[in-house]
Amino acid sequence: EDPNIFIDTNVTGTLNLLKVARDMKLQRFLQVSTDEVYGSLEPDDPAFDENNSIIPSSPYAASKASADHLVHAFNHTFGLNTVITRCSNNYGPYQFPEKMLPLMFNNARHDKDLPVYGDGLQIRDWLYVYDHCTAIWTSFKNAESGSVYNIGGGNEKTNLEVIKAILSFLDKPESLITHVTDRLGHDRRYAINAEKAMSELGWEPTVKFEQGLEKTLNWYLENTEWINSVTSGDYQNYYEQMYANR
Repeated sequence: EDPNIFIDTNVTGTLNLLKVARDMKLQRFLQVSTDEVYGSLEPDDPAFDENNSIIPSSPYAASKASADHLVHAFNHTFGLNTVITRCSNNYGPYQFPEKMLPLMFNNARHDKDLPVYGDGLQIRDWLYVYDHCTAIWTSFKNAESGSVYNIGGGNEKTNLEVIKAILSFLDKPESLITHVTDRLGHDRRYAINAEKAMSELGWEPTVKFEQGLEKTLNWYLENTEWINSVTSGDYQNYYEQMYANR
């Protein structure tokens, strides 16, 4: 809706943080990036590795790619000790219901329509939040300055697969699925090759998708007050703006 927000946050914001890190002579600057900087994959393409070209498809992804380039530039120009991690789709407790998994859970528990972009066959690699945290910390402690690591869960799923798993968990009918107009510039597939992180850092994901999904959905069931609190007020305006009249 407003790409300027991404530029302010991810480009200008990252530049300001890099300048402070340089001036304060911080021990290390770790940039949490995203697999979206690589662009989109075809169904039979190999997963992204760190040697893939950066070809972002959306203003958000372009802003994250710009931030990655700034981090590299500060490493090269000023000798700032930097690391970049590029992760796949995260899920887990406390995720704000702008994101697909908690949004679909919240709608399903209220027997509301589940708005699925396009045909719902977009593929994402899913990474449980705990595994992402261990990857960040391991990279921060052990990576060489200037390095880049892909962080993935090895759990490629279509959006429809994830949504149907949520409905099955809640014992809700698939008739709640409602296909809406696809997002502009919606990338078809992301997949992460995390072999470099596993071989060089000794990190690996520990939570399979089915296990992580059950843990996550049980947490949301036990914390409905939290969901209710964050989906009141302005969230309803956001939801209408995103999904009404699609």
